Amino acid sequence: MEYGPFDIRYLVMLSSALHALLFIGVSLHALQRRRNASATILWIFVAWSIPLFGPLLYLAFGIDRVSVKGRKRQIDNQRLIHQRDQRHKDDSSFNAWHMDFRTELSAQKNLLSRNLNMVIDACNPEHPLLDGNHITPLVSGDEAYPLMLQAIRSAQSHIHLQSFIIHYDEVGIKFLDELKAKAEEGVKVRLLFDRFGSTHAYLGGMFRKYHKTPNFEICGWTQANPFKAQFQINLRNHRKTMIVDGHIAFFGGVNLANENTTINGHKAIRDYHFKSEGPLVHELQLSFLSDWHFMTRQPIDALLKAELFPRMLSLGQARARLIDSGPASQPNIISDTFFNAITMAQSQIQIVTPYFIPPNEILKALRSAAQRGVDVQIVVPQFNNHKYAGLATEALFEELLTVGVRVFHRKSPFIHAKAMIIDNSIALIGTANIDVRSLELNYETTVLIEGGETVDQIKRLVLEDISESDELNLNDWLKRPKIQKLGENICALMTPVL
Repeated sequence: MEYGPFDIRYLVMLSSALHALLFIGVSLHALQRRRNASATILWIFVAWSIPLFGPLLYLAFGIDRVSVKGRKRQIDNQRLIHQRDQRHKDDSSFNAWHMDFRTELSAQKNLLSRNLNMVIDACNPEHPLLDGNHITPLVSGDEAYPLMLQAIRSAQSHIHLQSFIIHYDEVGIKFLDELKAKAEEGVKVRLLFDRFGSTHAYLGGMFRKYHKTPNFEICGWTQANPFKAQFQINLRNHRKTMIVDGHIAFFGGVNLANENTTINGHKAIRDYHFKSEGPLVHELQLSFLSDWHFMTRQPIDALLKAELFPRMLSLGQARARLIDSGPASQPNIISDTFFNAITMAQSQIQIVTPYFIPPNEILKALRSAAQRGVDVQIVVPQFNNHKYAGLATEALFEELLTVGVRVFHRKSPFIHAKAMIIDNSIALIGTANIDVRSLELNYETTVLIEGGETVDQIKRLVLEDISESDELNLNDWLKRPKIQKLGENICALMTPVL
């Protein structure tokens, strides 16, 4: 029997064949890389159960590694590090950047520091632990923005700024206007924003207004371009860094948006940001230039200029090391760092994060730490800005509370801060949340900090948040409504891809 092109049976057969081919394609692609088994099974299920749209969802959100073309980033990073190391040998300013401040781990009296840094050295040798840093914690945009704008206005040579979110609002416009003014004075300005995180501003045309400004270069980060067979919407640049004249840097969790400031009685989102002076500034500079080179393809030689890395002096007592993570970095570098920090803890672990959906190994490490007598404290928002993420987090509370982990619901305003403090001596701060997206998909910046005064200041911020929190009680938590438990468990099924 023959079917015409518009026969319903012909269309059913054609669509069924297409669905089968797409399903097989998704399954084969998902099985090419060994990853979380639950995530693989979930994507195969989605591809089968949602014809056409399931494979499209996988194409947009399930591809969580760089493509063959994108692997050039890894080669570029190696070239960047190699050329930097050559400059260490040939140029005094580059030598002063690193070698003068490198900490000898063998001389470290702090056993936790020595052991944890040895683990990090194994996968992150190009960014060592550096002495001589002065790091100032800042709370939300209320404290961070004035100092950042002051640094912009005082710039003499260059300003490098990147942010995951730049909103098309008063704060976003204020920063771009200030950058434009400095560029018109002759200061070299580079701005890198994430197109996904800054979608509203990007589609609204905010950045186009500044493209013709002399000395002002603007680039949107994306690895999704259908015309180049790139569909990695998942691979976002979550970093928030600003470097001014190679002497001052800002980094942390604060995006550029009105919601990060107190306006008309509305409290700012609670967040941690940091001002840095000392050799860590040059590490953050290199991180920015690596991202900039990857997106713009500007030559490495044109970026690794001595004037971007002025001779550095020892400006403080804090030791710090950069841990950049992402699909082009050493696999599992940040999750391994968190895991080892937790397993090495002897007395206390304090974690602040807006999204707590850890992989099983980190969850087990936390439970094990509590069982061996470590005081484990976790601070999360009482009301999450992503409802599904909040419910997935709450699905974990029962097993944590049962073994003695203390969980705190931070009351409004929403807390967006990220910090982990181990034994009151080491802090891990930056942009990474404790979820699959931050640990495996996003390009993130984490900084390990040692030094009594700085770590104590960060701890005081954490204690402030605990004082504004309600601690969960296991008996009360077990009595929560069944409908809530159902919602938690449904959202928990999506944990591998949240």
